Amino acid sequence: MTGLPFFVYGTLRPGEYNHDRFLLGRTAREEPARLPGALLYDGPGYPYAVPGEGLVAGDLVTAAPGEYDGLLAVLDRVELPAGYERAEREVVRVRDGAAVRAWVYFAAPGAPYGPLIRGGDWRARPAPRTS
Repeated sequence: MTGLPFFVYGTLRPGEYNHDRFLLGRTAREEPARLPGALLYDGPGYPYAVPGEGLVAGDLVTAAPGEYDGLLAVLDRVELPAGYERAEREVVRVRDGAAVRAWVYFAAPGAPYGPLIRGGDWRARPAPRTS
């Protein structure tokens, strides 16, 4: 099955610690993108996107041929129990400004998110303070 690409904005982004664990070898393309109409909040080791007046930085991930169903299943298995819900949204691909429909995992009601990440980029967030 061929379906929507995925917009990832936290630990699943290229170079982050869950990327290779869940996406390596399953993607055909990974391109910088932005999610309008959302805010980004810090969470317990990973961020949560919440609908709002903002812009979230991330990557548009397209499944490799024959990998879509497996990728969708593994991402649902990882994300849904962690306090996310999957929704179809329009994201903007950075290289050409094209609007692309994609799956986005948003914070589900009651998700344990913390402070707002100003600027909407999890990679650019301030380092956690240590006691």
